[in-house]
Amino acid sequence: MTPHWDRLRARFEATQDRSILSLFDQPGRATSFNAQAGDMLFDYSKTNIDADTRKALFTLVEAAEVAAKRDAMFSGAPINDTEGRAVLHTALRNLDGGPVLVDGQDVMPGVRDTLARMRSYADLVRSGPITDVVNIGIGGSDLGPAMAVAALSPYHDGPRCHFVSNVDGAHIADTLRGLDAKTTLVIVASKTFTTIETMTNARTAKAWMQEHGGDAASQFAALSTAEDKTRDFGIPAERVFGFEDWVGGRYSMWGPIGLSLMIAIGPAAFDAFLRGGQAMDTHFRQADVSENLPMLLSLVGIWHAQVCGYASRAVLPYDQRLSRLPDYFQQLEMESNGKGVQMSGAVVDVDSGPIVWGAAGTNGQHAFYQLIHQGTRVVPCEFMIAADGHEPDLMHHHQLLVANCLAQSEALMRGRSLDEARAKMEAAGFTGEELERQARHRVFAGNRPSVTLAYPTLDPFTLGQIIALYEHRVFVEGVILGINSFDQWGVELGKELATSLQPIVEGEQDASGKDGSTKALVDFIHRHQA
Repeated sequence: MTPHWDRLRARFEATQDRSILSLFDQPGRATSFNAQAGDMLFDYSKTNIDADTRKALFTLVEAAEVAAKRDAMFSGAPINDTEGRAVLHTALRNLDGGPVLVDGQDVMPGVRDTLARMRSYADLVRSGPITDVVNIGIGGSDLGPAMAVAALSPYHDGPRCHFVSNVDGAHIADTLRGLDAKTTLVIVASKTFTTIETMTNARTAKAWMQEHGGDAASQFAALSTAEDKTRDFGIPAERVFGFEDWVGGRYSMWGPIGLSLMIAIGPAAFDAFLRGGQAMDTHFRQADVSENLPMLLSLVGIWHAQVCGYASRAVLPYDQRLSRLPDYFQQLEMESNGKGVQMSGAVVDVDSGPIVWGAAGTNGQHAFYQLIHQGTRVVPCEFMIAADGHEPDLMHHHQLLVANCLAQSEALMRGRSLDEARAKMEAAGFTGEELERQARHRVFAGNRPSVTLAYPTLDPFTLGQIIALYEHRVFVEGVILGINSFDQWGVELGKELATSLQPIVEGEQDASGKDGSTKALVDFIHRHQA
C-alpha cells in the first residue's frame, strides 16, 4: 500500500458519514464535478468525492504514469506483456490518423484494406437475396456485435441479424427455427477457428443449411486469422476477414467482428460508429485529467471499489435498446481487471475489479432497485440517458423515461429520513406503535453514490463514444492497479477440464481420477440421459 492509497483511505474514513447532498451547499458543485467530451456530459457530482479527494485521486494517475502508458498503447508498444503483444484495437478506428507501428511496420494499410473488403462484402450482402444473418461466436465475438445491433436498431436497413453463442443446442435450434436456409448467411466468428462452442454451433448450422436447400459454399463467411482451417471448413478466402493478435476478443467489435453490425446498418453508419470511438480516443489522449472522461470515470470507479470497498457496480442505461450493454461491460471489466496478480507477478494488494451488473431502466426499477435503495450493501450506480429518443410520436414515453432516470439518482442521494417517513405515515392515518413500525419500513438511507452519462441521442457516433470511453476506463483502472487488462488466463483452466471431461460425459472413459462430487454428478447425468 503506497502513501497515495493511504491518503485516500484517510479521506474515506474522514468523509464516509458526510451527506452527499450537503456538498451541494457549496456554490458550483454540479458544474465543478462534471466534464464533457463533445456533446457527451459526465456528471459525478452525486458522489462523496470532494475537491481534496479528487486531488488525491489525481495523484494515482501521476504515480502510475498513466499518460505514458496510454501513449505506449497507442504507439503500438507490447503493453500486453504476459503475451508479448501490442494492444491496438484503437487502430481499427483510426480513420483519420497517421501510421501505427508494430515491430517497425505500419499496420494501418492492412487495417484499411480489411475495412474496405468488409464494406464491399456488406454492400454485396445487403443488395442480394439474403434476408437473415446468423453470427456464431462467443464472448467478445458475440457480446459486442449483439449489443450494438440491438442498440442501433433504428438504423437497420439491411438483413435481420441473429446471434448464437451458447453451446447449448437450444440456442442454435431456437435461432434457426423459422429461418429460410436459402436466404440465410452464417458468419462464424473465431480468431483461431478452434473455439469449441463456436465450431460446434458452426457445424450444426452447416448441416442445417445443407439439409434445407441452402448453399453452404456461398452462404458462410468467417471472421478468423486461421485461413487453413476456414478453407478446410469450406469457406473461400474472399469471405474470410482476419484480424491481428494485437486485437483482443472483447475489444474487437471495431473490425471484422463488427461485420454483422455493418451489414445491419450499412458501411456509412458503421464508419460513424468508428468515428465516435476515434473521437473518444482523441479526447482521451489530449484532455487534461481534470476534464478527461475516461480518467474521471476510472477514478470514480477506483474510489468506490478499491477505496470505499463497494464490491459491485450497477450499469443502468435508461434505453431499452441498450439492454445488452450491462452484459457487454460486465465482460469488458471483469475479464480485463478480474485479476489477483500484478504485471510484476506480485499479489494485488487491493481489491481488483468490482462485480459489474445491471439492466435497462425502467425495468430494473421493478426488479433490483429495492436492494440498491434499502439494502444493506452500497451499490454505486452508473446511469445513462439520451436527451432525445427515436420515436417523435412517443415523446411522452421518453419524457417519462428521463424523469425516472433523474429521479432514481436523486432518490439514491437524498433518501428519506425517519422523521419524513413518520410525517408521511401520520398523514395516512397511522398512530402509535403502528405509525412507528410503518414509518421504519419507508426509511431510505440515501447517501448512495451515482454518476450519470448524458448525450443528445443514441446514434452510431454516440455508441462509438460510449464503448471507447469504457474501454479506456478499464485500461486506466488496470494501470493504476498494476494489472494487465489484456490477457485472460482465468478462462483457461475450465476449458482444459471441460476437454478432459467430455469423453467421460459421453461414456467413452470412466471418471477415475475425478473428485467424488464430479463422479457422482457424472453418474447422475448418465442415469438420466435419454
